[in-house]
Amino acid sequence: MIFKALADPIRRKILIMLKKRDMTAGEIAEHFNITKPSISHHLNTLKQAGMVIDERKGQNIYYSINTSVFEDVVSFGIELLQEIDRE
Repeated sequence: MIFKALADPIRRKILIMLKKRDMTAGEIAEHFNITKPSISHHLNTLKQAGMVIDERKGQNIYYSINTSVFEDVVSFGIELLQEIDRE
């Protein structure tokens, strides 16, 4: 699921934006020329992959990066590279 989430350039850009700060879906949507439902779909895909978490603050929902998932992906990548080197 993680690699499917990372396969889309819009989702990668969303992750780069969330790396800088937590944002609402509306704030994220301002950076794209696509519909708000499409942004919601991308955010949902990132949430399902565990890459993004959301938190309600008052009437707004803020999205942020789930750093533990990225640590797992990096760790997997390092292990994979080490296996390749051993062959």
